[in-house]
Amino acid sequence: MSIKNYKDLGVWQKAMDLVADCYEASKKFPNREAFGLVTQIQRSAVSVPANVAEGHARQHTKEFLQHLSIACGSLAELETHLEIAARLCYLDDHSLRQLLGKTSEIGKMLNGLRRALQNKD
Repeated sequence: MSIKNYKDLGVWQKAMDLVADCYEASKKFPNREAFGLVTQIQRSAVSVPANVAEGHARQHTKEFLQHLSIACGSLAELETHLEIAARLCYLDDHSLRQLLGKTSEIGKMLNGLRRALQNKD
């Protein structure tokens, strides 16, 4: 299968699913976190597929690599926010493990894509 646009990228598709999962999980957080941890989780989750898409749309591989690097950073930020949510008992262990399993898979996919692009040049 050839990659015609960012929507064809498996990492983008999985990251979009993660966004929906994070929004769903954060619905259960206390109202007092609406402008705190909930916003941080949602923002960092959205940043991952958004940076994959923006990087893919750029004209040069170097720019794509830069956006993939930003996506990796946002993914690490998201993992940290999820760990904090679990420590504050906003996420149960099962939900945390599920979400971190998905972030781990996406991280591996991002790193694989980065390696493939670096080897291309």
